Amino acid sequence: MAWRSFSYDVFLSFRREDTRHGFTGNLYNVLRERGIHTFIDDDEPQKADQITKALEEAIKNSKIFIIVLSENYASSFFCLNELTHILNFTKGWDDVLVLPVFYKVDPSDVRHHRGSFGEALANHEKNLNSNYMGKLKTWKMALRQVSNFSGHHFQPDGNKYEYKFIKEILESVSNKLNGDHLYVSDVLVGLESPLLEVKELLDVGRDDVVHMVGIHGLPGVGKTTLAVAVYNSIVDHFEASCFLENVRETSNKNGLVHLQSVLLSKTDGEIKLANSREGSTIIQRKLKQKKVLLILDDVDEHKQLQAIIGNPDWFGRGSRVIITTRDEHLLALHKVKITYEVRELNKKHALQLLTQKAFELEKEVDPSYHDILNRAITYASGLPLALEVMGSNLFGKSIEEWESALDGYERIPDKKIYDILKVSYDALNEDEKSIFLDIACGFKDYELTYVQDILYAHYGRCMKYHIGVLVKKSLINIHCWPTKVMRLHDLIEDMGKEIVRRESPTEPGKRSRLWSHEDINQVLQENKGTRKIEIICMNFSSFGEEVEWDGDGFKKMENLKTLIIKSDCFSKGPKHLPNTLRVLEWSRCPSQEWPRNFNPKQLAICKLPHSSITSLRLAPLFKKASRLVNLTSLILDECDSFRWIPDVSCLSNLENLSFRKCRNLFTIHHSVGLLEKLKILDAAGCPKLKSFPPLKLTSLERFEFSGCYNLKSFPEILGKMENMTQLSWTGCAITKLPPSFRNLTRLQLLVLTTFIKYDFDAATLISNICMMPELNQIDAAGLQWRLLPDDVLKLTSVVCSSVQSLTLELSDELLPLFLSCFVNVKKLNLSWSKFTVIPECIKECRFLTTLTLDYCYRLQEIRGIPPNLKILSAMDSPALNSSSISMLLNQELHEAGDTDFSLPRVQIPEWFECHSWGPPICFWFRNKFPAITVCIVKLNLSYQLLSVIINNKPEYVYNKHGIIDFYRGTFRHSTYVFRLQMEDNLDEELSKSEWNHAQIVCGEESWDECGIHVLKEQSSMEDIRFTDPSF
Repeated sequence: MAWRSFSYDVFLSFRREDTRHGFTGNLYNVLRERGIHTFIDDDEPQKADQITKALEEAIKNSKIFIIVLSENYASSFFCLNELTHILNFTKGWDDVLVLPVFYKVDPSDVRHHRGSFGEALANHEKNLNSNYMGKLKTWKMALRQVSNFSGHHFQPDGNKYEYKFIKEILESVSNKLNGDHLYVSDVLVGLESPLLEVKELLDVGRDDVVHMVGIHGLPGVGKTTLAVAVYNSIVDHFEASCFLENVRETSNKNGLVHLQSVLLSKTDGEIKLANSREGSTIIQRKLKQKKVLLILDDVDEHKQLQAIIGNPDWFGRGSRVIITTRDEHLLALHKVKITYEVRELNKKHALQLLTQKAFELEKEVDPSYHDILNRAITYASGLPLALEVMGSNLFGKSIEEWESALDGYERIPDKKIYDILKVSYDALNEDEKSIFLDIACGFKDYELTYVQDILYAHYGRCMKYHIGVLVKKSLINIHCWPTKVMRLHDLIEDMGKEIVRRESPTEPGKRSRLWSHEDINQVLQENKGTRKIEIICMNFSSFGEEVEWDGDGFKKMENLKTLIIKSDCFSKGPKHLPNTLRVLEWSRCPSQEWPRNFNPKQLAICKLPHSSITSLRLAPLFKKASRLVNLTSLILDECDSFRWIPDVSCLSNLENLSFRKCRNLFTIHHSVGLLEKLKILDAAGCPKLKSFPPLKLTSLERFEFSGCYNLKSFPEILGKMENMTQLSWTGCAITKLPPSFRNLTRLQLLVLTTFIKYDFDAATLISNICMMPELNQIDAAGLQWRLLPDDVLKLTSVVCSSVQSLTLELSDELLPLFLSCFVNVKKLNLSWSKFTVIPECIKECRFLTTLTLDYCYRLQEIRGIPPNLKILSAMDSPALNSSSISMLLNQELHEAGDTDFSLPRVQIPEWFECHSWGPPICFWFRNKFPAITVCIVKLNLSYQLLSVIINNKPEYVYNKHGIIDFYRGTFRHSTYVFRLQMEDNLDEELSKSEWNHAQIVCGEESWDECGIHVLKEQSSMEDIRFTDPSF
């Protein structure tokens, strides 16, 4: 960011008749005597609407604007125009300052247009014609804005002499002019948006608070550069400032006292300190009354924060403190609640930074460099440090030299990049270092829970805390969608791998971890393994060529604890596996049996998906109880050679058993149903499985057997199974539940959807689930029900009181019965049902708030509305008659509560005051956002967010998530009626505006019609307009 030179240090804006020959004249003389080049408009009488070209140039070329707000300032058209011009100009620049001087006027009178300011504005409103009303509004906003700047206030009845007041202003101006800006690159690539976001967090305009803001992120991501840019852009707003660079390094070399002394010398004066405790006391005493800007760069220990910034009350009101750190946990420890994470550069900005460093800026980049630049950008993965280092190293180099350098970087990281990144690693304790190397060398992109399980097995204790430390120190991060996944920056990963490579640069068999396919291939083929190897992670599906080995490659690895192979390129399986193994995952293992001498006493996790192992060869391993005493997880998914599950009674500690998609599996040993510690049992996708053994699994939490198409009976439940909360099966041939089903006493979610039309016994289901007090959600979409006449009588008095969410497909005969059984339901989804009428008894469902009737093509009539219904969807239910729709669009219904209805297309009701065609729909309001109901008619082509934009400010955006979902998989027109409310925390100044302009928009799509109805019991029609009130 380049800093401009100025023709004038100070620009004086004032009311000539009030202060020219008194206060302003004296101030001008003092400024001039101090050598401060000051502009004062003294040449000719000020004309009402004339901002001359010379005056405009003076404004553009001034650094500090002193606005002398005196008693008659607002009565001058010229002063108000000049003020507006100044504020409009300063809005685009960070290196200028507006300094209001409230001379014998109260700042609150300026802000709220009272006293002489209110009278002057009232006179303008009376005397101006209608064409000037917009200008009057601008003047009011300018006065309000200038009153919010930090400035100086002179009270005539106070104890301060005017000459002392002028001296205060002089010192303030001198400090601003003498404050040195820190050096920063002329072009700050990709920092424009982060700079604005951090400044918004700092909220420099508020002088009644002290804000501490933490900036954190990866090493080398640009935290310091951002902090310098923020410092330069706001430093002029403070009495004193200090940028403490390299706190970590300086603290280690010179101690905390040195840092405290630097802070005090920059903000107050040289002070000799005896110790850090004294330093903290003096900082608090000296700076308590000062408005200071303080940056602590690269903090790595809490004691640094405690010694230098203690608490916010150490500093005067309006002060701002910025902390940059790699360790987010330090910010939380110091109770810094406002934080900002610096992210890597996107591809566009990365290319801009790289070309800026590698080529002369004024020259066009040769198109032949396009591919190599993209390769370099991919390698750097948006890290500014890497881009700058590479760009500087390769300045003026040929394409061949670029390619050679990148080949080298990919093998061995650049020393400068490596050394900077390694600082974070060096600060870890031994456990944290070890876990970081494990993740960097093998577990990137693994699910978090699986990494936690592997580490628990590998180390024999829980490592969740240490993972959290690595996250807080920005070495790894957890990507949370759709599941939590372990991630780390490519260069952080390379740094970790380089640390391990340096354990033995030329002999990979002497390293603690192996991950490279070349190294693994070499070690296995040449039998070069040693006891130093603890982890092997082969995370790729294929080498591209078959691994030819004799099967003895693991024999010398006497300390191998974790072996993960995700490859199908091995010519044969292992003849030997170390007995030290705790984690074994081998996808597509070609062996049909275990190595004969393998004694897996320590094995905790065994995953053999897609493997050739057979039931016959696996069974002997399970016969000796001592062999697999520590096994907690056994995964045999998609093993086509697996035909039956053998006796597993010796697996006494097994918690997770999965044999998903074993296409030829047809029987399961009864011992599977008796594993006391089993928590997860997954048998989904086994089409030949016809029965399940009885279950007495007291620890079971999740049971999955969807896709077992030939399974016709649900297994017997032997005794209470109180830990299972979820049960799901789809596509099975089960038509009836056994009476023992009710032993699942703690069941909360039951999913039994199907696309196969079997007649399911409704009576058995309902009589069982009414005995489950915690069951709150049932999804039985697609199920076809069977109910005998005798069953109807039995069920008329049955109530399943706990079920709150229910999805069913019903007929006219069954709907009343199910409504009476599930009378307490809150969410009811009857989509795709074949009934024609919603009976009046639905009114008895007094807790029902959400009713979904989508794709009910035969539905003609709704005879009642539940008393607390808020959300109704009847999309693609075209047969619904007009009387039902009229009932659903009743004005009293929608005025009584926060309704959200989606209906087949109808005209917008007459009770909507405003009606428009196509977006946006506009209105004006004052005081507070009105309570309104909106009606929209549109084609359902896609999901869009509905937004309300106020006064064209993007920060006032209302996103309506999940309430109005325009995506229903249909191309029919539909009508949406819903209550629209903004949050209560709208900006105070916005609500004080005379009139606020609001627009309702819908993404990039349009609608056919839109209407607005004002809820008059909550909002006054006097405070809302549907035409511009300024005309």
